[in-house]
Amino acid sequence: MARSINHIRNIGIVAHIDAGKTTTTERILFYTGETHRMGDVDSGTTVTDFDPEEAKRGITIYSAAVSCQWKEYAINIIDTPGHVDFTAEVERSLRVLDGAVVIFSAVEGVEAQSETVWRQADRYHVPRMCFINKMDRIGASFERTFGQIENRLRAHPIALQLPIGAGPADRPGGFQGIIDLVEKKALYFNRERQGQDIDVREIPDEELDRVEEWRGKLIEAVAMLDEKAFACYDETGDIPPEDIRRALRQATIQSQIQPLFCGASLSYVGVQPVLDGVISFLPSPVEVPAVTGKNPNPKKEAVETRQPSSDEPVCGLVFKVQASQHAELCFVRIYSGVLKSRSRLLNPRTGEKELISQLWKIQASSKAQLEQAEAGDIVGVVGPKDSVTGDTLCDQHHPILLEAIRFPETVISMAVEPDSSAERKKLEETLRIMAKQDPTFLAKISEETGQTIISGMGELHLEIIRNRMERDFGLKVRVHKPRVTYRETIQSSVDQESVFERQAGTASLYAGLKIRLEPFESELPYVVTSKLKPGTISSDWEKTILQTLADQARGSGMVGHPLTHLRVTLLDVRSREGETNDVALAAASAKVFNDALNAAGTVLLEPIMKLEVVTPDNFLGNVTADLNSRRAIIVNNERRNDLVVLEAHAPLAEMFGYSTQIRSLSQGRASYSMEPLRYDVAPPSVLKAMLG
Repeated sequence: MARSINHIRNIGIVAHIDAGKTTTTERILFYTGETHRMGDVDSGTTVTDFDPEEAKRGITIYSAAVSCQWKEYAINIIDTPGHVDFTAEVERSLRVLDGAVVIFSAVEGVEAQSETVWRQADRYHVPRMCFINKMDRIGASFERTFGQIENRLRAHPIALQLPIGAGPADRPGGFQGIIDLVEKKALYFNRERQGQDIDVREIPDEELDRVEEWRGKLIEAVAMLDEKAFACYDETGDIPPEDIRRALRQATIQSQIQPLFCGASLSYVGVQPVLDGVISFLPSPVEVPAVTGKNPNPKKEAVETRQPSSDEPVCGLVFKVQASQHAELCFVRIYSGVLKSRSRLLNPRTGEKELISQLWKIQASSKAQLEQAEAGDIVGVVGPKDSVTGDTLCDQHHPILLEAIRFPETVISMAVEPDSSAERKKLEETLRIMAKQDPTFLAKISEETGQTIISGMGELHLEIIRNRMERDFGLKVRVHKPRVTYRETIQSSVDQESVFERQAGTASLYAGLKIRLEPFESELPYVVTSKLKPGTISSDWEKTILQTLADQARGSGMVGHPLTHLRVTLLDVRSREGETNDVALAAASAKVFNDALNAAGTVLLEPIMKLEVVTPDNFLGNVTADLNSRRAIIVNNERRNDLVVLEAHAPLAEMFGYSTQIRSLSQGRASYSMEPLRYDVAPPSVLKAMLG
């Protein structure tokens, strides 16, 4: 169907687990006419949680893409997981989206994963709206949650709505409806008709003073954002609704502010205004900066740009691979041009051409075939053989390599083995397929034991992968106890000079190198640079040295764990005519790196987790004592009604089995969430136990 790119919205629904993302998405699909019956998370009947594991657990595990129409606008929605073990799904979704709706529970407020997804959205400069959900729950507070968004997230929310009451609707003062601060009207949603009928009335008298206060904040904020709005405010003391929306749209797209809505998705209240907000405040593909990349030809080293237009050469990013035994479906965000079925595109990472045999419009678990798709679309592609998450697909004659997606490092591992030796080959193939689908899942053979080791983001992550092996691939496996993934780094900075000399038959090999090896904090595990003066050696020789040093930095430390937080700097090279070549330089590079590693000495690093525990006050002593016994450091605590929220930093090695223990300590009333925070130096006792 032909439609303007200005009428497309590519958005994500993101939040902490249990804030109501999937329920809100279900309501959106119903109100936009995509479904004729609302699914329910608890009964496992939602459109986006279609995987059997999701339906069973009542949580989102895989990001799901759905499309809908709202008032002449095409909205592509990605419903993302809230559990930290599946943060890669959020990461890759935000990388390709133009806007996001961040949902907060009015009861729990800003939670641990809320902060994580907010930081991820900041990293990718994604404009966002806020939706305070669950206003009909006991303990709901609009003001408290609004304040936490401001303070904990350092955000700039601007309330466009106020709730009428809070808590269950059948109780005195309960949540009844919403006040629209822009239009100065009260909205009541007919719950008997599943919120399809909205009754617009005048604001109740008892709410007028509160509305005056919050609308004053809105008008003042808008006046500060826009000169035309300020002039109107200065002259009349008010700003027309159309000017409010125009100024807020501009500021939202520039990520200066976040429009804030409220409601209760489960009770059918407030979802349609959120849809209106998506159209009014979040950008179309043409309103976000043009995508940039580099020319893959090393001789050109040019920055390439693609405007969001169908007239440009085609360019897209693979942000997800859904792998199965039979076929692979690549999810692609098209940034420019027209992508046609049965065409060939270049993958500049591999240098290979990939066939686009089929194009699909994805609707969660169902799909419809397309002949072509244009800039701004998100589609499914069948055909590419070697493309993985983060790869670019582009016009062969106009190559561009977009920035890949970075994912967090794995923190937990366990050994798996097939039930019988006959299934070993099948296990290898299954793990290959699953690793291609999930960038935070790794599988490798241990050189020491010969065991197959799988690594992931948490116990739940590995448990679901194991279940999927059995359910989808018919593979019975035995698993061993999970273990922590350690890292090593160096203790101090060293300058190291080494010489490689060897007689090879009648020929002599010689190369001398000097490098600096130093600890270095970075998002990347290592950085390799050169400080050679121009003309010291040929560029080909320099590339050989730097590549070998990078290969060494990717290796293991003194105890056998992967190295991290390193910077390697090439300082000097000595050569001899007729004796120095690529082989000698590569050998010298490996030697000088290992000599430097021995001189610097390595230290063991263990993953430290950020833990948030929510417990009733009377169990606080038990919970705190248990955390202290696990080497946890409590860094903050705050009260939330009759609950206490503890924030702690704890080594992952001490946190196995915590879900069972916290239930036991609190009679099942405490809850927690945990996410990777950093790697830190492990106590000597950990290294001693490891060395046996």
